[in-house]
Amino acid sequence: MTRTSRALLAGAVTVTLAGALAACGQSEPDQVDETVDSSYAAGDLVLPEKPERIVSLSGTTTEMLFAIGAGDQVEAVDMLSTYPADAPVTDLDAFTPNVESITGYEPDLVVLSHDQDDIIQKLTDVEVPVYYAPAAVTLDDTYQQIADLGALTGNGDAAETLNEEISGQIEQFVADLPERDEPLTGYYELDNTLFTLTSDTYAGSLLKLAGVENIADTADGAADAGGYPQLSAEFVLDSNPDLIFVSGDEAVGDVTGRDGWDSVTAVADGNVVALDPDVASRWGPRVVDLMEAITVAVSAV
Repeated sequence: MTRTSRALLAGAVTVTLAGALAACGQSEPDQVDETVDSSYAAGDLVLPEKPERIVSLSGTTTEMLFAIGAGDQVEAVDMLSTYPADAPVTDLDAFTPNVESITGYEPDLVVLSHDQDDIIQKLTDVEVPVYYAPAAVTLDDTYQQIADLGALTGNGDAAETLNEEISGQIEQFVADLPERDEPLTGYYELDNTLFTLTSDTYAGSLLKLAGVENIADTADGAADAGGYPQLSAEFVLDSNPDLIFVSGDEAVGDVTGRDGWDSVTAVADGNVVALDPDVASRWGPRVVDLMEAITVAVSAV
């Protein structure tokens, strides 16, 4: 599987932000220290002052920080934080994190989405505050993480406005969908080994919101796979989806060129849809772009 797919799979087994924080030792304190200014706080994480040297080790959280107006407070981002263009990209690697490399930027807050090599505990041991934003499973997770980052960075009002904008645009996309007597069926291919996702995942929930009936929902072992089962070609062909979503333009040619797949409705009717792989692998503000791409494809059938 691709690295993006592996990241998606890792996100699937993360159930809640609160649970993940608890697993990292950030438990509910017995007493609140009233001498500490709680103006910059989210959950159990309370910063002593407004952070001005943030290190973001997640492409999604980097997008969130810049979208709420905290870009000037970001000192460094990891090598995969390719958006927005003015993000201060470094050679920091979220998948092989190094404490010394991270602390070299003298961060007053580190934001990340993967606890690789127990990096959260290692940063905590050297007294670096960490906000953990695991891969979202629902839109509500996205809204919560944006709100938390707004609270932590002093951009709470902007975060609230951003969430309202995201929610409003998605609601409008859904409202503009044509009415149908029967729902369209869809297949979301993560890679050419036929790993896919169900409606219990983040991207899958967007398909469901767009009225698409996901063929993977009925696949054997889908739940055991955490919502990311590997299908057989026979299963996909028998399911005959109306729409196939893939990551990137190259994957369209791969799907349409497979032996026997020309009989699939989605292929025959030209409804194999290329999604931006960068956008589709994240759960930040550009979920609006992903939802627009999905609803445009659905409306065109």
